[in-house]
Amino acid sequence: MKSIIVGTAGHVDHGKTALVKALTGIDADRLQEEKRRGITIDLGFAHLDLPMPSGEMLRLGFVDVPGHERFVRNMLAGVGGIDLVLLVIAADEAIKPQTREHFDILQLLGVQRGIPVLTKSDTVDAETLAVVRLEVEEFLRGTFLHPPSLDDPRLDHPNPGDPSPSHPSPDYRSKIIAVSSLTGEGLEDLRRALVEAAAEVKPRDSAALARLPIDRVFTMKGFGTVVTGTLVAGTIRREQEMEIFSGTREAGRRVRVRGVQVHGQSTEAAVAGQRSALNLAGASTEDLARGMTLAPPAMLETTRRADVSLRLLPSAARPLKNRARAHFHSFTMETVVEIVLHGTRQLAPGESALARLKFPQAALLLPGDRFILRQFSPVVTIGGGVVLDAAPLPRMAATHDFLAGLKNGDAKAVLTARVARRGHRGISLARLTAETGWARTSIEPILAELLKARLLVGFGETFLHASAFEALQLQMVKRVTEFHKQNPLAEGIGKEELRAQADAPAEVFPGIAAQLMAEKKIEVAGDVVRLPGRSVVMKDEEADSRNKIEAAFASAGLQVPALSDVLAGLKIDRARAQKIVTLLLRDKLLVKVSDELVFHRAALERLRRQIAAYKTKSAVIDVAQFKDLTGVSRKYAIPLLEFLDRERVTRRAGDRREIL
Repeated sequence: MKSIIVGTAGHVDHGKTALVKALTGIDADRLQEEKRRGITIDLGFAHLDLPMPSGEMLRLGFVDVPGHERFVRNMLAGVGGIDLVLLVIAADEAIKPQTREHFDILQLLGVQRGIPVLTKSDTVDAETLAVVRLEVEEFLRGTFLHPPSLDDPRLDHPNPGDPSPSHPSPDYRSKIIAVSSLTGEGLEDLRRALVEAAAEVKPRDSAALARLPIDRVFTMKGFGTVVTGTLVAGTIRREQEMEIFSGTREAGRRVRVRGVQVHGQSTEAAVAGQRSALNLAGASTEDLARGMTLAPPAMLETTRRADVSLRLLPSAARPLKNRARAHFHSFTMETVVEIVLHGTRQLAPGESALARLKFPQAALLLPGDRFILRQFSPVVTIGGGVVLDAAPLPRMAATHDFLAGLKNGDAKAVLTARVARRGHRGISLARLTAETGWARTSIEPILAELLKARLLVGFGETFLHASAFEALQLQMVKRVTEFHKQNPLAEGIGKEELRAQADAPAEVFPGIAAQLMAEKKIEVAGDVVRLPGRSVVMKDEEADSRNKIEAAFASAGLQVPALSDVLAGLKIDRARAQKIVTLLLRDKLLVKVSDELVFHRAALERLRRQIAAYKTKSAVIDVAQFKDLTGVSRKYAIPLLEFLDRERVTRRAGDRREIL
């Protein structure tokens, strides 16, 4: 069964609620004050099932909105998720202020389907009705509700390029339908028109990440906490865990969906495009409020910044200045934002611009979300637009080009742009999901194509743009080359030091290093990275010092001098001398026995042979015997015996050593 959401719009007392009741049999006014005063104050809901020509049933969920100017904020909480609109105009009053404001809002929200309805047709004569029809036709001319006229050549030869950019797909088959909710006249025509219009509504994506903006919270006896809203994307199933996204109350709370209802009927799941009621476990009515959103846990992220494309209404009373504050409405959320205009200091009525919105609290927004701006004071609708990026970087060059690419590009272009702007840091698949709101199952095939085309490079679930990958490779080779120039006595640079200098992510570094090794641009030996074939290069005085250091310890046998004394007698500076010692230790020509004693390898080999020969006389040796055997003092004897223990030549047993 196809499900779509129909919203009402129009001036107060033009018969919106009466029309919904006449169509569905349901009174959408649920508050006692609404019934007492005879006007709609808050959102009301109803539903209707109609057969389609194909034999399939069509389920229409109605969102009835208040028409009074004082309740426009409530109206805005209801129209964000509608698929088509009934623009209700009373035949006895024609176009009124809220008719205009509501219709401005619909156009700013990008609504593309709807039906103009003249209500209370029984209260006027035919001549008056015809005059009102002409007035409405003129009012709607050039909009998505532009009705046909008999001499309109576009009826026979529609030109897809003719509509204004603001309304790319007007429906020329729409018509103004006059009805009477009292007598029932015209209702059948309206039902047929609803079926025709609904057939052209593209179904919402039930496979996307689920989002339910909450518009009502209440307690139902025997069930507990219940929330309702229009499911704008995805699917929510019974027993599914969800997360509450909120900027004003406790965020990150997890809840469980104990039950799902769609239009009063229990079901296992609600899908995108349906009015849904969820019975929640894990939260009370005090924890929830209109403006919050339910979504899958740990998949999406809130934001305090959003880059948008916005348009100021031609009817706006004054220009919009840079850093102005305004009331912001998106779906059921309402807050105040600061507007930072890109590339201009103010926006004139009727003009469009890119801008960055700054929120006082975290908000859940995704690219493609429509919004309305109302002047801070007095509170009137002044414009609106669409979110392009809800995860903007703090400072970014070519912001304008990046946003233009998001606005005009296809899915491949959007993902490529989002990966590219992260530069050499790359971006994870989880982050791409959070930034776009697209499910992994939608993103992964696109990434696979981009990887195959070599536009992106992947490392597990982290992705880099090909140009960033190449730049990072060049940077790493450059760093290794510079290290060799600055440290000719070092074998190479440590892996972690190289990663830090190149600012390469830990998850990306091994893959880049492997690629460079495969291309023979670097070599990796243990923890050291070097250029291929690179060896230590010494100057004449350094080579001479190396020979002097080695000779000093080779000639000393086991009674070695202090290392500091040897280095002090060299002509080179201490730093270079220490590097030479490090090389000798690395090549194992010298062996560090303790923090203060260094021995030549040959001397230690002779000691091993001495101990092996002594074993023929005795299987054990003490300190005194070791001193007599080697001719060294206790200063050398103890460190050397401990060294032999570590080398498993001897094993300490009390005051003596067993010779192994």
